[in-house]
Amino acid sequence: MTLIFLSIVAVCVIVIAGLVAFSLYIARRVGQALPPQGQFIDIGEDRIHYVEYGSGAPIVFVHGLSGQLRNFAYLHMNTLAQTHRVIVIDRPGSGHSTRGAGSSASLSAQARTVATFIDAMGLDKPVLVGHSLGGAIALAVGLNHPNSVSRLALIAPLTHLVDAGHAFGGLMIRSSLLRRIVSVTVATPFAIKGNRAIMDIVFGPDPVPRDFGIKGGGLLSLRPRSFYAASSDLMAVADELPAMENRYASLRLPVDVLYGREDRILDWQSHGEALKRKLDKTNLRLIDGGHMLPVTAPSVTMEWLRTIADETLTTPGSPVA
Repeated sequence: MTLIFLSIVAVCVIVIAGLVAFSLYIARRVGQALPPQGQFIDIGEDRIHYVEYGSGAPIVFVHGLSGQLRNFAYLHMNTLAQTHRVIVIDRPGSGHSTRGAGSSASLSAQARTVATFIDAMGLDKPVLVGHSLGGAIALAVGLNHPNSVSRLALIAPLTHLVDAGHAFGGLMIRSSLLRRIVSVTVATPFAIKGNRAIMDIVFGPDPVPRDFGIKGGGLLSLRPRSFYAASSDLMAVADELPAMENRYASLRLPVDVLYGREDRILDWQSHGEALKRKLDKTNLRLIDGGHMLPVTAPSVTMEWLRTIADETLTTPGSPVA
């Protein structure tokens, strides 16, 4: 009996060691294929990776859950950079940014990091662009640090508390210890196995670009630390988003929202229209498409952003009355 038990333990140890070795191998290969593109700045305990283009009135981009700054690579940044200083960041723990051991994944903490980054970079009230979860963080910046930004441009933003859904259900791990164990064992192989089905939901009904893994940085989500950060982000949303919902009417910044009618991750009525009901001056625009508009509808997204940027140039920092 003892021999059988020891054999089972030995097999478990070998399997776990194999999973850890495989996950670390994939992380190393992904890191080699997708090295940092930009520069780094320390914000508190966080180390933020960012890419900068052009000069002029500033625009800052914040990506969504399980994403990173390459998610904006399909946008025509060079065109925008002709008249603006464009900065795209990796959120703490995402892409090549790191989250300090004492840093929180909460919306308010990430908003504080963004606001501090804006100040550290010497940016004068930039337009803040947020996609998906980045939209919720941008709203938190507008609510908690209104003097840091001039306008919010939200692309398929998370604005109200909803069920995580099938695509992100695997990230729902409350225990940080269990989250760490899962991240270095089964998260990577499961992500590889289920990647096609998840991407179909995230992008649908739009097709996933063949080059998204490299150009869009999709492969970076396969790393153990990316899973851990994304799970931490998702589990922190419920702590603060309901209270934020009750404060939307107090926003005095111009807020623009772009949503795809066929979004399978965040429904435009539950988030875009719901935000407009609480903040009537929200400018909501609907287009055909799914959740990943910066990737699947880059021309329309950029045209929308250019209009906002040009309007901000003519009335910099002007609040909504």
